[in-house]
Amino acid sequence: MNLVLFSKRLLWGIYILKLIYEEVCCEQVPCAARSYGQSSVICVCNATYCDTVEPESRLTQGYANMFISTLAGQRLEKSVINFTQQPSKTAQVTLEVKPQIMYQTMLGFGGAFTDATGINILTLSLPAQYHLIQSYFGRSGLEYTLGRIPMASCDFSTHTYSYDDNPGDLDLVNFSLTMEDIKYKIPIIQKAQSVNRQKILLFGSPWSAPAWMKTNQNMTGYGTLIGNPGGPYYKAWAKYFVRFLEEYRKHNITLWGLTAQNEPTDGYIHNFPFQAMGWYPDQQKDFIALDLGPALKAGGFSDVRLMILDDTRLNLPYWAEKVFSQESSASMYVSGIAVHWYEDFIAPTLSLDVTHKEYPDKFILATEACITSNFPSKVSLGNWENAEKYTHSIIEDARHWVTGWSDWNMALDMEGGPNWVNNFVDSPVIVNAKADEFYKQPMFYAMGHFSKFIIPGSQRIEMPQVTSLEGFESIAFQRPDGSLAVVILNRGTSPVLTAIHDPVVGYLTQTVPPRSLITFTWWR
Repeated sequence: MNLVLFSKRLLWGIYILKLIYEEVCCEQVPCAARSYGQSSVICVCNATYCDTVEPESRLTQGYANMFISTLAGQRLEKSVINFTQQPSKTAQVTLEVKPQIMYQTMLGFGGAFTDATGINILTLSLPAQYHLIQSYFGRSGLEYTLGRIPMASCDFSTHTYSYDDNPGDLDLVNFSLTMEDIKYKIPIIQKAQSVNRQKILLFGSPWSAPAWMKTNQNMTGYGTLIGNPGGPYYKAWAKYFVRFLEEYRKHNITLWGLTAQNEPTDGYIHNFPFQAMGWYPDQQKDFIALDLGPALKAGGFSDVRLMILDDTRLNLPYWAEKVFSQESSASMYVSGIAVHWYEDFIAPTLSLDVTHKEYPDKFILATEACITSNFPSKVSLGNWENAEKYTHSIIEDARHWVTGWSDWNMALDMEGGPNWVNNFVDSPVIVNAKADEFYKQPMFYAMGHFSKFIIPGSQRIEMPQVTSLEGFESIAFQRPDGSLAVVILNRGTSPVLTAIHDPVVGYLTQTVPPRSLITFTWWR
């Protein structure tokens, strides 16, 4: 081991010990707020300072933790409040929690280890990198438990590349991970794992096969694999997945899942600007049944959770009905259905309900979301409305059988990149490399209201939604240890005096401020 690598590992070990000490001894470090003229503020972190989340208290019956974030500038601020045995006569809303009625089990919340994420994290000094990693994955941070890994390049890379750019190499003799995996993805994943007290469920998603495997001889644009399912190119592409899993395992990274293709409908769009590969559901069905499923089983990866679609819910339930048709064996290899939030505004939640009803043994997981509509700049520092959009989507999805929610890039630069086709977007964390700072957006804290408290194994429980107040949304969960968690979003401009009724404990009455987000947790 060379001296530079040894020094870096030693410093990282010191930072982890520092993190453990801070978690044991210290209270919440407050947000260092800064305004960029938007509706709210960002929290500034650097090599010497970064805000933290105060640990949740294991309280006696009759008390609850409350964590609140607001447009006014509060960020996951903790307090302890008490239950009463009588309801407030002035409460505007009463939420009845019914733990005896249970729905889906949650997998978790997280984001993607893109090239752009790794590039931006590595532009920071090592102490600032430590703060960023622990902010997402550490006990004093959001404790993400989902991580998506693009298989080779996507638009949030600096160029197009695959793991085998050698035409005709159907046996994948020349398959190898790239510099981007070795430098930007794997080290960041390993650091995230080193500070996380839970298992991170990692899943891979391909954007395109190598250009020489495709009908258009290009990783972008309108094109699909050459030939038909069961043919040599489909066999080679299936083997590509297995080789990816094997190579990551050599770095002590075991993947929990795979999606069969990122946004398969993109590859049937003429002149699509970045990496894509087209699939119709019948093609995906046959590829899984004839090639990918058997290849994963033969390679010793039958326990890897394979997901179909990985595209907007506008394609449901049709896509699932085709892939899981009775005449196909594809269903036996598939564990779940992946959805993206784009076009949700025209895709009814009924599509999720119908899909779950038809295929209750297949989980539904939200695997990508990002803010793309800010103009003229894609990065909108301090935009509270974006936090509300994230929260609304998570609550809506979870109320309709979705088992988890994964954000897109975890860290982007001040422009919203890098992105080789200038498809810039926003992110919960924005890195300012010149100042050796990173900025936690309101979206970051919106994610934390779920990822920190709705831990894997939690189950959604019945709590009727309030329909009389526009912009007021809520959802409830029972966690693995039997404790309960309720998340409330108030997008309205007026405070709402709210009572949560747990028949075992009593009434929890609290004013939910305008433009705020609150998570309550308690033990029964």
